Amino acid sequence: MGEETLVPMPLTPHHHHHHHHVHLPAHLASTPDPTALKRRDEDPADAAVQPPPHVRTAKADAGEEKDDVYYARKMMQSVVLRPPAHLPQPEAPPGLTRAVSTPAPNGHEEEQERHFDRSASANSAAVVDVASIGRFFRDRRDVLSSAINRRISSLKETSPAPDDMCYGVQEIHLPNVKVTVRLKEAIAADAEEDDGYSFSGTHIKGRVSFFSRSGCRDCAAVRAFFRQSGLPYVEINLDVFPEREADLAFRAGAAAGVPQIFLNEKLLGGLVVLNSLRNSGQFERRVRELAGRRCPDAAPRVPVYGFDVEAGKEEQEKEDSMIGIVRVLRHRLPIQDRFVRVKLVKNCFSGADMVDGIVNHLECSRKKAVEIGKELARKHFIHHVFRENDFEDGAQNLYRFLEHDPAVPKYYNFRGSTNDGEPKAALAVGQRMTKIMVAILEAYASDDRRRIDYGRVASSEEFRRYANLARDLQRVDVFAVPAGERLPFFLNLHNAMAIHAVIKNGQPAGVVDRRSFFTDFQYVVGGYPYSLTTIKNGILRSNRRQPYTIVKPFGSSDKGLELAERQVNPLVHFALCNATRSSPIVRFYSTQGVEPELRHAAREFLLHGGVEIDIETRTVHLTRIIKWYSADFGQDRDILRWILNYLDPTKAGLLTHLLNDGGPISIAYQDYDWSLNV
Repeated sequence: MGEETLVPMPLTPHHHHHHHHVHLPAHLASTPDPTALKRRDEDPADAAVQPPPHVRTAKADAGEEKDDVYYARKMMQSVVLRPPAHLPQPEAPPGLTRAVSTPAPNGHEEEQERHFDRSASANSAAVVDVASIGRFFRDRRDVLSSAINRRISSLKETSPAPDDMCYGVQEIHLPNVKVTVRLKEAIAADAEEDDGYSFSGTHIKGRVSFFSRSGCRDCAAVRAFFRQSGLPYVEINLDVFPEREADLAFRAGAAAGVPQIFLNEKLLGGLVVLNSLRNSGQFERRVRELAGRRCPDAAPRVPVYGFDVEAGKEEQEKEDSMIGIVRVLRHRLPIQDRFVRVKLVKNCFSGADMVDGIVNHLECSRKKAVEIGKELARKHFIHHVFRENDFEDGAQNLYRFLEHDPAVPKYYNFRGSTNDGEPKAALAVGQRMTKIMVAILEAYASDDRRRIDYGRVASSEEFRRYANLARDLQRVDVFAVPAGERLPFFLNLHNAMAIHAVIKNGQPAGVVDRRSFFTDFQYVVGGYPYSLTTIKNGILRSNRRQPYTIVKPFGSSDKGLELAERQVNPLVHFALCNATRSSPIVRFYSTQGVEPELRHAAREFLLHGGVEIDIETRTVHLTRIIKWYSADFGQDRDILRWILNYLDPTKAGLLTHLLNDGGPISIAYQDYDWSLNV
């Protein structure tokens, strides 16, 4: 009952009948039955299922040890245990077939005739005949390739003459295969039809491009014409891409101004030439002649995001002259958190520690080290933790590096580290930022500037360059800006920051989000943080309180008071845009003649819904901005007399009639639309 029979794992039957056999131990071996062998030769399938009639006993001699080793190895690799023959045999699992094992290797002729009953399993490695499968697919491939080649050759031999050439699709039908053949001429013809665009019924495959500058009226006229005519164009603004000025000089001459229009690589001219061609009706013909073909490589290059930089590198900035000692101090000073005035001051070091570090590194006197510390503070590498002094020696005076300020996450012109380049003039940086912002409005805002495509602005090369340029504000000397030019500088900075805030933080959803929008989005300018609220109420409104608050933006000892305007100009309320539909449209102002521009902005705002007069009810409907900042405009009658100077003749006449007839006048304030000006 305890006897077991060892049976090898199943192998796939092969065309050549090589029989495997297994040499069993002496006490389990059996002699073959001649009758069974004869029946097996007649019907191998039937014979395979017949168990041996009895167990054969073999002699244990030294000559069989070699065979025992061979079969032991086979048993370890590919044999399974089966019950003795006189016990019930297990059934094969569903889905498997019975198969005859392959013969044993040569050299064991005495048992080559022995077969074992087993199941042919798909998980056996010997089941897959890779060579046969490979030959099958190669044969099918060769047959298919030959058929396709013969069919294509027949098409070439029977192709029509060029005059009758048909660029239709040719199909080849083979058993279970469909092959589509298109001639190269047909593919090229379709590519030419798909490439390009239509202009006044003319198919244009080339490129129309022109060089421009921000705020240029002639450039604005060219841009408006292209937009109205539906002609796609590429604009290369030299204020955004100053490295392209050499390209324009090479193509149009060193004295060439803007705009300069190009049709593919050919120079068309400026606005005068464009108007002349339009008036004579020749513009469409010139476009068809010069831009009717594909644009060659010799045409002005299209600006590419992040790559349109001269010589493949951005302008190299000169490092600050103090950067050497700054780098040493950043690594050597003991920067840690300290308790001062019942407050936890983070990431700071003492003035004495800094003086000691400078003395040890430069081997100078403490007096000289203090002078170096003051220079580092003046260049805004460091600042006092409470902004109380520039730099003084002593263990009680605590300072920190600009990049270690805990409020750095709120500084959106700060990217992980301080700009270590030599500080640039604040006015020059501001003017460059303004030109880029004007270019952004010209490209991505509606013609009336009431709607801005913030999505396209965020992904534009212009905005990428603006964000990089804003880092230069970190360490500028903003106090060096002349007093007469601070007003346009901070007006432009406020409007640019509002656009940047929408791109980074999105539209504020409610009152709490709006307060965060105006106070938490900040730029570091000259070492000091400035939010939209700080610029508007602290600087432009002469440090007046924000509506519904009791705290002024600047304290009595705050150095920002030096930048505040001496008196409030109510016109600034019509020059500041906060990215909402009820706010004034976004504008940027020049350093020269800002007052006329402010008056123009006020007229435009009041003309387009800022003031409405109902003569029947004797009611004047005013923008809610005037109610919020009534302290800047005066009392009711004073407000009406003030806005009278900025109304169009019709509204001015109605308001004058109400003011002079002695009757009562009611003032109502319009609802404010906080939705995004998108």
